[in-house]
Amino acid sequence: MAFEQLVTVLREFHLTTSDLITPGGQESDLAARINLAFRKIGWREARVDTLIKLALLRTPLREAGETRLEPIVTETRNEGYKVDNFRDRVALDVEWNAKDGNLDRDIGAYRSLYEAALIDAGVLITRTLDLRDLGRELAIKSGMPEEQAKRILNTTTTANREKLVPRLTRGDAGGCPILAVFICPLTHVPD
Repeated sequence: MAFEQLVTVLREFHLTTSDLITPGGQESDLAARINLAFRKIGWREARVDTLIKLALLRTPLREAGETRLEPIVTETRNEGYKVDNFRDRVALDVEWNAKDGNLDRDIGAYRSLYEAALIDAGVLITRTLDLRDLGRELAIKSGMPEEQAKRILNTTTTANREKLVPRLTRGDAGGCPILAVFICPLTHVPD
């Protein structure tokens, strides 16, 4: 079911001009729109927390009058990594204009979740680098000054296809299958 829903959301997705020329914040409109599309059909944000409970059983010493095991219990809880969307053992994150270090975090988390048998696969949705040219062209056509338009998707440290593929090729995901989805100029529909 998760794969069919993924395909449905992607088929209905269109990249708008404002997606390319409007600066994003914590979560861009594009990422929020994709996440909402998944949430409407049952996907949910999820976080994996670790709870470690240790029990030390002290062996009784009869000569000291001790007759039963005395457990000493400690508990440690760590808040874990949040996944943008989760359903049917599939984790999915949207990395539209985030720093490329987020790819390392996502891939590492997917690998850990897979090795712990919590997921069967991960999905990363990001963009192709050639969207910069389209964004600049559209910004200039919209009347944006050329100097400002040059800054559209300008940084080389954001998540994109060219940053993701080498990480997957060198095996950063371990055995975890990851489906990479790339938003490209072919998905553009003018506002």
